[in-house]
Amino acid sequence: MEEHTESTEKSRLIDRRAAPTRAVVVTPVVAQRTAPARSSQARLEEAVGLAAAIELVVVESRLAPLSEIRPSTYLGKGKVAELADIVQAEEAELVVMDTALSPVQQRNLEKELKAKVLDRTGLILEIFGRRARTKEGVLQVEHAHLTWQKSRLVRSWTHLERQRGGFGFLGGPGETQIEADRRVIGERILKIERELAQVRRTRGLHRAGRKRVPYPVVALVGYTNAGKSTLFNRLTRAEVVAADMLFATLDPTLREIRLPHGAHAILSDTVGFISELPTQLVEAFRATLEEVLEADVILHVRDVAHEDAEAQGADVASVLTGLGVDPQTDPRLVEVWNKVDMLDEGARATLSGTAARREPAARPVLVSALTGEGMDDLLDRIEGLLSTGRETLVVTLDPTDGSGENWLHERFDVMNRSVGPDGGVRITVRIEPERVDGLRRRFSTVDAPQAELSA
Repeated sequence: MEEHTESTEKSRLIDRRAAPTRAVVVTPVVAQRTAPARSSQARLEEAVGLAAAIELVVVESRLAPLSEIRPSTYLGKGKVAELADIVQAEEAELVVMDTALSPVQQRNLEKELKAKVLDRTGLILEIFGRRARTKEGVLQVEHAHLTWQKSRLVRSWTHLERQRGGFGFLGGPGETQIEADRRVIGERILKIERELAQVRRTRGLHRAGRKRVPYPVVALVGYTNAGKSTLFNRLTRAEVVAADMLFATLDPTLREIRLPHGAHAILSDTVGFISELPTQLVEAFRATLEEVLEADVILHVRDVAHEDAEAQGADVASVLTGLGVDPQTDPRLVEVWNKVDMLDEGARATLSGTAARREPAARPVLVSALTGEGMDDLLDRIEGLLSTGRETLVVTLDPTDGSGENWLHERFDVMNRSVGPDGGVRITVRIEPERVDGLRRRFSTVDAPQAELSA
């Protein structure tokens, strides 16, 4: 009975107790022939940041150089013994291994260290589980967690090997506990998938409704903690949670923004990316990331003050490529180099020179979401992209034609409204070429703009 209780406790993630959990964070560094994309110290700092995101008290953090990976415990015997001493000395309850562990490796490490062990995938799942707020976010996280948990029901905990007897008219020894647990998890996954399908249908209807308005969509993507939420707040004057913390926000948020010449757009803040993002989470949040696929403009927000800015950018580009967005050729994508306020004059000058040497269509926009620097340039760039391929026309209405003005607002991107010398109401709209004929059929006076945009 004690074995069953102990094993069940280990099969869970971190207990949500009143007292904070003391943790040791370890980043294994396997010897490589080629230089790694990011520094080992930066990887360790990120792992500590992930642990802090769920309020773990990190009592020790260190790198663990390895010549090779040991199949049974990942770390070598010497490293395991050294780590066990640290766990005992620091009275740590949890060891965070900043890598993906097999179920056997996790189980063996728990035996040797006499503490719970959580790998990178489990840690990120735990963070996502705590951050999700909307129904869709909660369902997606639970689906990802159960999928991960189901894959680990293989020789992980001894109580799963027991059998329980049959009942009713069924004879035989019955099903093993591992089969029963896998079946229960499978049934729950199917139920969640049905609920998610309904949520996706609802999201699709909302997206179709926005297309009818139609307001163009501008999506923010980027590495976690790159400053997306701060930029979102700056552009929309909203109060989305923006903290110096990995995955401070998780659920997608939509707000309206106004562009320099009066046009409207919808800004979408999506979940932050991270290196080695668990496959289960990429799949689970595909519905959320569909906002990126459907967006008219994609802003890739990068923290240029971070020492691993290039590696982080490559990680985001990899996820975008997996979603079907090519960062090299997609004309919708704009790189936003954020946190320039954290650079000294020399670094800023170098960065500005690097940006200026790029082709105009691929030139990054340098901003500081915190101070507001560069916001006008960014909004001009967004407006320029949204106007590509669209025509600007002026519709003149009788002052009493309120229904006609309302019709324009419901269907087109209204950029300006003015009253002419003759008292007529002049509405400047931006419109796709294929819809011009319909506009001319509805109104008798449709002209090319003159001074409306410069007024």
